[in-house]
Amino acid sequence: MAGKGSIEKRGVNTWRLVASCGMKDGKQVKKTKNVTVKVACEQKTCKGCTRAARCQARREAEKLLAEFVLEIEKGTFIEPTKLTLKNFVERWLRDYGEKNLAPKTLFRYRQILESRVLPAMGHLKVEQIRPTHLLEFYANLQEDGIREDGKPGGLSAKTILQHHRIISSILNDAVEWQVIPSNPATRVKPPRVQKKQAACYDEGQTAALLEALEHEEPKYKVLINLALFTGLRRGEIMGLEWRHIDFKEGTLMVEQASQYLPGQGTFTKTPKNETSARVISLPAFLVDMLRQHKKDQAETRLKVGDMWQGSDRLFTTWDGRPMHPDTVSSWFPKFLKRHDLPPLPFHGLRHTAATMMINAGVPAKVVSGHFGHANIGTTHDIYGHFLRSADKEAADRLEQTYQRMKRNGKEIKQGQA
Repeated sequence: MAGKGSIEKRGVNTWRLVASCGMKDGKQVKKTKNVTVKVACEQKTCKGCTRAARCQARREAEKLLAEFVLEIEKGTFIEPTKLTLKNFVERWLRDYGEKNLAPKTLFRYRQILESRVLPAMGHLKVEQIRPTHLLEFYANLQEDGIREDGKPGGLSAKTILQHHRIISSILNDAVEWQVIPSNPATRVKPPRVQKKQAACYDEGQTAALLEALEHEEPKYKVLINLALFTGLRRGEIMGLEWRHIDFKEGTLMVEQASQYLPGQGTFTKTPKNETSARVISLPAFLVDMLRQHKKDQAETRLKVGDMWQGSDRLFTTWDGRPMHPDTVSSWFPKFLKRHDLPPLPFHGLRHTAATMMINAGVPAKVVSGHFGHANIGTTHDIYGHFLRSADKEAADRLEQTYQRMKRNGKEIKQGQA
């Protein structure tokens, strides 16, 4: 049990925390921890300082001391020299991950950490991790036989980069929490990921897809058109409720998403980021399509009667429960195959929607807001090729306009002569 602690000034904004932990073998046991506070104090010592009682730096250090003593009393404090990466990750997941990460993100982090990172480096003390440890780990991820699906070859550069970002994020917090002085991951360059052009359909393929939808179940016809002409993410579509549709104004509000996790089932969460919550305008044909879909759903509800589960979702199971988010992802490739259409991931409909807007001359900033990107840089990263193509086409049109005006000017001058 920790007793009352004390603080010692070590520098302009550094302090040593000292906590008394009772007696052992006739000697007093103490634990220490060096911390850095945000407020600077130029005094070398607090002794004899007339401002000590009002010093903000000292108050901040005393607050950290109270937290330090509480950690020791709870048994959660681990001395930096004994803190392994496994110990720190467990604390990081508890104190940060579970409180701040989205459920699906947290699930993916746990997968990567528990399946590869911790088995390889969990035993290392955090303060002893060096760039060479990370380089060796990334090299191992590229070796044949590392894949969990049994396929030949190592992990892709994109997957290794994901591992690197997770490790770097955790070690960066270790720096912020004053566990280590610097982040070794910042000195490591992971395998370079080659940017791929976003998978999407061209105009002819999109027209063929729309024609094929005329022969499918109305529910899926509405769902695919919604994806194609709004660019909503799958989770955003599956999370839509009728209260989100304003038929009078012809708008749709995105404020939640539906996701699924093993062991947790289907759940509703807030959008991906702050800019993902948005209101977008709908083309008139899509408003009419949604109105008919609502009418069809009401008729189905009457037929089901008391077995209806009461969901307000646009897309439901036969008895009104929210449709599983993976249902459309498994239906879509089968639909494409039935109609001899080129393979396309469901997310490719979002990319197709973006390229249609870009080709229609919609400014990149408007496209960015419509798609709920965190910033316009994301739009340029994903659709840079299409934006450049649209810009080249615009330049070609200006060239044609210029040449036409030059010809008209000559004809007018000749007519005046």
